[in-house]
Amino acid sequence: MNKTLVAILKVLNSHQDTIIGSREIARQLRIHGVNLSERTVRYHLRILDERGLTESFGREGRKITEKGKEELANSLVSEKVGFVISRIDTLSYLTSLDLETLKGEVILNVSYIRKADLKKAMKIMAPIFASPYVMSDRVVIMREGEKLGDITIPSGKVAIGTVCSVTINGVFLKAGIPVTSRFGGVLEIDNGAPSRFVALISYEGSSLDPLEVFIRGKMTAVTKAVRKGHGRVLASFREVPVVCHEKAKEMAAMLKDRGIGGILTIGEPNTALYEMPVSMDRAGMVIVGGLNPIAAVEEAGIPTESKAMSTLYEFSLLNPFKEWYDELK
Repeated sequence: MNKTLVAILKVLNSHQDTIIGSREIARQLRIHGVNLSERTVRYHLRILDERGLTESFGREGRKITEKGKEELANSLVSEKVGFVISRIDTLSYLTSLDLETLKGEVILNVSYIRKADLKKAMKIMAPIFASPYVMSDRVVIMREGEKLGDITIPSGKVAIGTVCSVTINGVFLKAGIPVTSRFGGVLEIDNGAPSRFVALISYEGSSLDPLEVFIRGKMTAVTKAVRKGHGRVLASFREVPVVCHEKAKEMAAMLKDRGIGGILTIGEPNTALYEMPVSMDRAGMVIVGGLNPIAAVEEAGIPTESKAMSTLYEFSLLNPFKEWYDELK
């Protein structure tokens, strides 16, 4: 698999079950900095067809096969090292949320569940969205065939878009506060308060989002944390420069006042936070994971598929979770 073939598979995979032609593939490749003519795209598509990685529908175009999805997931792993931290930096810069107007783009995690599981999943998530362990109670729900950003929702699935915690990095950056994302982890909750991290994965050098890994590994107990005050939730450990410490606390209060929680704690300068040491002249900051509601769904035995930091989306188009929930009742 060379980079060109992988790039084409990425475009096809972003459209899941949708058939797209060589012209559209060439257009989308250009957006990602890969310039190929339609003729060259067709040449590479024939190679992918022969390997069983794509399925041809004649002049209509192609779809990626299950074999193609598997190959894409496993290909060029060495090039994916550091992918997560790079995406965090890119999306932080592109975040444009204005706290005064509550308009502008935020980063969404996109999670898929089966249509038949939606009502049950919503009931499970309701208490989580009313807890301190979510970034925001605003979400978007899309049905099969609809588009969420540049993502087409697959057949038989429902997509739930939740605000990603990296949005905090973007808001802070716009306010002149650089944030260093160090670890994604599992945070133990004891007597209704955070106590310590019990698992951590560094963002540096990682090819996978740590919180996705912890969900798949069944390492959370979000529902127990909310209902009983004892459990484990997804969270991340970040740092801000000491010179920005007071401004960071002001920004955290402003975010909370505007309905965007997420920041559990900002520690003191040069002081460990929840048993995590900080770098010199830095203060620690712990932010809840935007995927905590989805982790609760997984805990209940309902299969999900999540993509953290999946797309940018206009914040004002998100609606409170309760409105979606009441509509489904």
